[in-house]
Amino acid sequence: MSEETRIVTAERLVRAEPEAIFELIADPALQPSWDGNDNLAEAPAGQRVTGVGQTFTMELTVGGTRENPVVEFEEGRRIAWKPSPLGEEPFGHLWRWELEPGAEPGVTLVRHTYDWSGLPGTAEPKRIARARGTTAEKLQASVDRLAAAAESAEGAR
Repeated sequence: MSEETRIVTAERLVRAEPEAIFELIADPALQPSWDGNDNLAEAPAGQRVTGVGQTFTMELTVGGTRENPVVEFEEGRRIAWKPSPLGEEPFGHLWRWELEPGAEPGVTLVRHTYDWSGLPGTAEPKRIARARGTTAEKLQASVDRLAAAAESAEGAR
C-alpha cells in the first residue's frame, strides 16, 4: 500500500509585481473574489495580515466561521495559516502562498500549497474526505483566478 500524498501544490507565472499579488492574499476580505474552491463566502474588512500570530476570520459558503491563525509570514513573499472552528484548535492542515520575483520585471511565480499532513488519521471521515478532495486542480483554479485579478489590477495602473 502506497503512502497517501498529503501535500498538494499548484503554481504559475503571473504578470504582476509580488507586492500587488500579495495584497490580494493578505487581505482576507479580497480572498472570496478569487477563491477557486468556492469555499469562501466573505471576511470582515480590516483584517489585513501583517505578521505571524495574527488571526483572521472567514465565513464559509457552506455556513460557519473559520479562525485562521497565521503561522508563516514574510511581507510580499509568503503567508500561511491553519484554519479551525471558532474557539477550537486547528484541524491539522495548512494553506500556504509563496511569491517569487520572476526572471523578468513585473513577473512573479505564485505557488499555492495545501498541506494536510498534520490532519490526524483519527479525524472525522468527512474531514478526511474533504482534505482528499482538495486537488491540485482546485488549487490551480485559485492561482488562476488570483492571477486574473492581479493582472487586471496591474493593467489598470
